Amino acid sequence: MGLFDRFFAKSATAVLHITSPNGFHLRPAAVFSAEAKKFAASIEAETRGQSIDAKNLNALLSLNLEKGDHFDLVCKGKDAEKALESLTAVFEKLMESDEAAENIDKATHAYEGSAFHGDIIAQGIAIAPFWRYSERHSQEANGTDFHTALANTADILEREYKANKTRPEGTIFLAQRSLLETLSQDVQTIEAFESAINSAIAALEGGAMASKITDYRDLLGHVKNAMGYKTQVAWPASPFILLADDLLPSQVEQLPKTLEGVVLQKSSLASHTAILLRASGIPSLIVRDPVDAMQKPVILDGFAGVLVPNPTLHDFETAEHLLAQNRNQNKAQHTRRFDAATTTSGRKIKVLANVTDPASAKAAKEAGAEGIGLLRTEFLFQEKKPTFQEQTEAYKAIFSLFDDITVRTLDVGGDKALPYINLPKEPNPFLGIRGVRLFESHPDLIAEQLKAIFTAAEGKELKVMFPMVDSVESFTKAKAFAKEVADNENIDISAIAFGMMVEVPSVLFLLPEFNEVVDFYSIGTNDLNQYLYAIERTHPTLSLDPRSEALFRAIEKVASEAKKPVSICGELAGDGDATARLVNAGITTLSVSPGLVAQTKERIRHV
Repeated sequence: MGLFDRFFAKSATAVLHITSPNGFHLRPAAVFSAEAKKFAASIEAETRGQSIDAKNLNALLSLNLEKGDHFDLVCKGKDAEKALESLTAVFEKLMESDEAAENIDKATHAYEGSAFHGDIIAQGIAIAPFWRYSERHSQEANGTDFHTALANTADILEREYKANKTRPEGTIFLAQRSLLETLSQDVQTIEAFESAINSAIAALEGGAMASKITDYRDLLGHVKNAMGYKTQVAWPASPFILLADDLLPSQVEQLPKTLEGVVLQKSSLASHTAILLRASGIPSLIVRDPVDAMQKPVILDGFAGVLVPNPTLHDFETAEHLLAQNRNQNKAQHTRRFDAATTTSGRKIKVLANVTDPASAKAAKEAGAEGIGLLRTEFLFQEKKPTFQEQTEAYKAIFSLFDDITVRTLDVGGDKALPYINLPKEPNPFLGIRGVRLFESHPDLIAEQLKAIFTAAEGKELKVMFPMVDSVESFTKAKAFAKEVADNENIDISAIAFGMMVEVPSVLFLLPEFNEVVDFYSIGTNDLNQYLYAIERTHPTLSLDPRSEALFRAIEKVASEAKKPVSICGELAGDGDATARLVNAGITTLSVSPGLVAQTKERIRHV
């Protein structure tokens, strides 16, 4: 673009607020920069007197943006307005979906010895000697050239992403691959690459994104390893508790079977290392106090969040009891995961799973789920529109696993943008075109989805659920639309029940009328809570109590007035602190993530 063109180029600007509790960190920044690269426009992020190229992932991270910060997104060029609209929608979706690292409530403890208090990465008990992490570096290369090593590293990260993409931690590898691509631009040697890494680390130190420094070090280690510069660790052959300043994300999967627990001293709950440790289930703490690596057994209590370096005999007995109790509890939950969840008074509560694709549906089956309480069909509608055949095959794979299945029709629009759907830019997308409102704005898209669902069902019993229903009329119109699709395709849907999400407050006052037309209800607690308090979930300063009193009372109102089956598929269903109240309110079906099925069943057995 010449000087004249740049001066008179179209320009579009928006202010984007960081609302994620984790800040604008590596994973969302990688998605954002990748989206920016799709447009033939100059795209810059401006804040605190800095202006950087938003297509450059490393530059984005260097801004060290945390919750409460904001930046001006400035797009210039022929794609300016289109880029701004797309990037704003993508950014808002990233902020909404980026959940905070869970702050685990600490149990009380009765250890006699002095204890170091720390942050809990992963719960559990470990009793073993400390071992201070140490490594030895080989300085001999194997002859692999730098660019081949880069390509090999990119392939490794791509394979790791594909192997883990259905798990929350899978996006770590995708983000690292994007960061590798950014850092290796215009770099011709390993020395220059290492210099770029060190410069990036220096920009992050002391800032909001300091926890991502390990990702930079990890990439350098990957590339050096591909060139033959090995890092060797002589792990103990007997059980041990690892003490380290921090670990690289790639090192977590290399930890030996003799490892009982991990104590990190310079990490954070939001680091990718912590995320991977949490996913592995290894009892882990972050303890910032100076700790000596003693060659004698210590106690790591991941329930109380303490490290006991000099345990008494009583302390060992206490820890051994907790360890045995934990093992028995986990074993019992796993063994009984296929058993029914029955309360102490004899009420049976169905525990279903929320799934996103065939892989998570299989995981739900193995986890002991009795069915699917929420199939989020959005998984098929990503960067490109799925074909009818692709939809049908995916649904068939999922439907074959369970008899009790609830499918939610496409819930996008407003805050959840799709690149191939033309939706107007709205001042408040949470109050705009989304959910069931797509039946009128994009009938062809919904018609094809319904046709795929009906075809895949092949006559079996199935529940189809409409999201964001706000009136009896909106439900009856959606149901009539679905039946018209079936009639046009000559598909028998007599075995299909039609229900709705309860997430718009107006529904609470129309339950007698809804009882006449719906077959079932499913309460979406996340959106319902948002609308009850008129607080946008992505708001930069306001926050919602996930166990708000108004939300519980709304649930109790639905449970008492509904004449059709009621389930809960929102996050509250898997909240252990809410289980008893939900069951006592009369809820008979909870739908949770696959990983919470066994645990939720066990909690119900104690209600």
